Amino acid sequence: MSDQPTGTPTFADVNRDVLRTLEPPGHRYFAWMSVVALILAGGILFWTGQVWWGIGMAGKRVPQMWALYITTFVFWIGIGHAGTLISAVLYLFRARWRTSIYRAAEAMTIFAVLTAGLFPLIHAGRMWFAYFLLPYPNQRYLWPNFRSPLVWDVFAISTYLSISTVFFIVGLVPDIAALRDASTGWRRRIYALLALGWEGSDNQWRHYRRAYGLFAALATPLVLSVHSVVSWDFAMALVPGWHSTLFAPFFVDGAIFSGFAMVAVLVLPMRHFFGLHAYIRDKHLDAMSKLILVTSLVLTYFYLSEIFTALYSGDHFEKASLFWKVTRTYAWALWLMYFCNCIAPLIFFVKKARTHPVVIYVVSILVLIGMWFERFNIIVPSLAHGFYPYTWGIFVPSPTDTGIVIGSFAWFFLLFLGFIKLMPSLSIVEVKETLPPPMRDTRHGAHH
Repeated sequence: MSDQPTGTPTFADVNRDVLRTLEPPGHRYFAWMSVVALILAGGILFWTGQVWWGIGMAGKRVPQMWALYITTFVFWIGIGHAGTLISAVLYLFRARWRTSIYRAAEAMTIFAVLTAGLFPLIHAGRMWFAYFLLPYPNQRYLWPNFRSPLVWDVFAISTYLSISTVFFIVGLVPDIAALRDASTGWRRRIYALLALGWEGSDNQWRHYRRAYGLFAALATPLVLSVHSVVSWDFAMALVPGWHSTLFAPFFVDGAIFSGFAMVAVLVLPMRHFFGLHAYIRDKHLDAMSKLILVTSLVLTYFYLSEIFTALYSGDHFEKASLFWKVTRTYAWALWLMYFCNCIAPLIFFVKKARTHPVVIYVVSILVLIGMWFERFNIIVPSLAHGFYPYTWGIFVPSPTDTGIVIGSFAWFFLLFLGFIKLMPSLSIVEVKETLPPPMRDTRHGAHH
């Protein structure tokens, strides 16, 4: 605040500091936007080439017809889970520390799901036929195959996106009203329209709280169900290394793990550049680091269970698949995954590391790398080394699919950079709830 950045801010400080993040951007912001937009343009160029010359540009070949696109699809769906967990589950558990980070996490959820939704379409090649997946009466005498996991994904993603979006918009309404009251001219008219007539009356608050709690209760099962459905894309197949009942909880934990890492990657620069140290405090960083550590330990347990199951089952194919992953062509990816997901987060056992922004940032980036490779290690090596030796093959990424995957990150960051300049990236209302109530001003005999 004006005197002491780590002092307790007043209600007026909260309004001023959060609205300050929406001021016209400076040169640094435009520089980042330009870099991200250029990378995205490169990704779109690669995708255009793939549409023009065919899906062979993506380097797919038998037996790996699922490769980088589905790997990245599962990765982005996982990233989306932390937002719903922070906003819904922690809201139901009344975790006070969520208030400062949940808005950024919710926005991240929506943008991650929007990014993920592109990949099954890119993967299918001719994405203008995507409507074939929707079950509606038609003259083609075609009906979606409900036994296909890709059809399940369509339902899972659309449900998740719609609930997350409604939850996000409901949470924004009181803050948009604060923006409306602070702006003038055409901006005020737009915010007035988006604020849906919010006046902050007692009656409105009562209904709002009830609706918000209801949406939180609705969104919570989605955290578990959506990623379980994504895991069944694999677990329902008989491929060695996939056919496992472990996959649903394993995927859900991994999703929350990578999601929290992405929250840290987004929130820390925001805290630094916008000077939000009074709201995103050490206790918030500590809580996020602890959750990353816990989910990392659970994930390590699942990795050990996976190895134990393959060895104990006596299934020749499972064992052969495991030994091939650990020692052969893709061994570097497996060991990199173990280091990033199991070893790197262990530094959070040190209290000082849990509140050190640079340490958290580095570990979070390693976790994101590790979690992308986890999905890669599930998909590519398992398909490369199936039941029949004559179908074995090595997948080598091409510039096209690599460019599209990198472009997806640019697309995500472009959306997020746009969001933080259009809407409050911190919840004004919920941050105020965690502050002590305003004191009576004895000098003027009036309330602040």
